[in-house]
Amino acid sequence: MNQARTPDTTEVSPHRADGIVELLQITDTHLFADKNTDLLGIAPWHSCRAVVDAILEDEQVNGAGRRDLILATGDLSQDNSAASYRHFTALMSELAPPVFWLPGNHDDALLMQAELDQAGVSNAKHLLCGQWQILLLDTQIPGETHGALSASQLTLLEQAIGCYPDHHLLVAVHHQAVPVGCAWLDQHNLRNADDMRTILARHGASRVVLSGHVHQGFDLHHDGVRYLASPSTCIQFKPLSDDFALDSTAPGWRALSLYPDGRLSTQVWRLPPDAFVPDFSAKGY
Repeated sequence: MNQARTPDTTEVSPHRADGIVELLQITDTHLFADKNTDLLGIAPWHSCRAVVDAILEDEQVNGAGRRDLILATGDLSQDNSAASYRHFTALMSELAPPVFWLPGNHDDALLMQAELDQAGVSNAKHLLCGQWQILLLDTQIPGETHGALSASQLTLLEQAIGCYPDHHLLVAVHHQAVPVGCAWLDQHNLRNADDMRTILARHGASRVVLSGHVHQGFDLHHDGVRYLASPSTCIQFKPLSDDFALDSTAPGWRALSLYPDGRLSTQVWRLPPDAFVPDFSAKGY
C-alpha cells in the first residue's frame, strides 16, 4: 500500500518555553522601483518603512516579545520590478524573524522568487512550528485579478492534513476564501474556495485561513474555521463598500499568537491616524 507523501517541510522552533508561536503578517506592500512613487496618494515604500519602524519601536521601546516568523501574503510589488522586491527584502531584513512568502495577483512570481532567493529569503511553503503547521498555498492565476488553487496546491493541503493530523493548521493564501462584504472585492476572490473548505472539513484540529488581498481587517468564524484578513502596509479599502472606495484607516499589519492547544489570539496594529492619507477621489487602481 502506498503511503501518503510528506510535503517538503521546514521546522521553525518556537522561542517561547510554553510553545506559543508568535508571528506577524505583513501584506500587500505594493512597492515600486522608485521609493517616492505613490499609489493613490500614498508612497508604498514610505508607508512600509513606517510600518517596519513601528514594529521595531514596539519591540525596543514597549518591550514587545520576539517573533518566530513573518508571513508575507502577496502583492509585494506594484510594478513587477526587481528593485521593488529588493526594497522588500531590505526592509524585512531589519526585522529579525525569517520571512515566508506568497505571490499575489500583482506579483511577477518568477522574478519574485529569483530576487527573494538571491536575498536568502526562504521559499519554504510548509512549516512545522511546535503543535502547529503552516501551509502557504499559491492562489495566483497569471494575468487574472481573482485567484484559484490548482490541483497540486489542493493536493499539498490534503498531504499536510494526512501527514500531520494532530497538528493545528494555519493556511496562508493571498485571495480571500470567504466573502468580506465588499461587492467589488468579492468578485476577485478565491474561486474554488469550496474545494479548500471540503478538505479543511476533514481535519480534526484547529483550522485558520489567513489572507491578504482585501486591504482591511477581517475576522470570521465559519463552519469551525477562522478566516482572517489584514490591512495593507499602504492603501486601505473601505469595508462593506459595493463599489471601489478607499478607507481613512491607517496602514497596518497583524500579530498572531498560536497556542499549543489550538487557540489563537490576534490583533491588528496600525500607524497613527492621518500618518498617510490616500486620494479619496480615486475610482480604482
